[in-house]
Amino acid sequence: MNRLMVNALNVGIAAALAVGLSACNRSADAGIQGAQAAASAPTAAQQPAGPQYAQVVSVTPVRSAATPQQVCHDEVVNHTAPPKDQHNIAGTAIGAVAGGLLGHMVGGGKGKTLATVAGAVGGGYAGNRIENAHHQPQVTSTVERRCSTVAGGGGKIIGYDVRYVYNGVTRTTRMDHDPGDRVQVQEGVTAVSDAR
Repeated sequence: MNRLMVNALNVGIAAALAVGLSACNRSADAGIQGAQAAASAPTAAQQPAGPQYAQVVSVTPVRSAATPQQVCHDEVVNHTAPPKDQHNIAGTAIGAVAGGLLGHMVGGGKGKTLATVAGAVGGGYAGNRIENAHHQPQVTSTVERRCSTVAGGGGKIIGYDVRYVYNGVTRTTRMDHDPGDRVQVQEGVTAVSDAR
């Protein structure tokens, strides 16, 4: 009976080993098949097929350099000429003569000479003040051309600097048009066109 028992034990152990190996092979096959399936299926890191878009952060117009321009206009300028007799000599002389004549008519002897001199001095002063009050400045007007150089208005728009975010990275590119809210990107993360 011992021999029968030993044989039965050997058969049991062999059966257990066969079942265990079979299970191991199935597990190994499942792992290989799973790896192959994972390799053929797209992962989260891979991009799906079709167009890809990036979010536009800002669009700045790029202008050509503005050329300075000369701007001219006509302006009326008034010139004031001083009077011809600035020192009022004619008024002083006429006043002195008139005052001297009036003073000569007054008094007699030495008083007459004194009255004539006083009349001439007073008349000269009065004549000077009267002529000064009647002076009208000579005003002449001329038209003069005034020119100045001003910076030209912003030049012509020659492109747009576009900042966009793709996969969490901010990039900048220059485009010939305003792309709107998002831009289409190609592999290698190059903005290619607009997608409004």
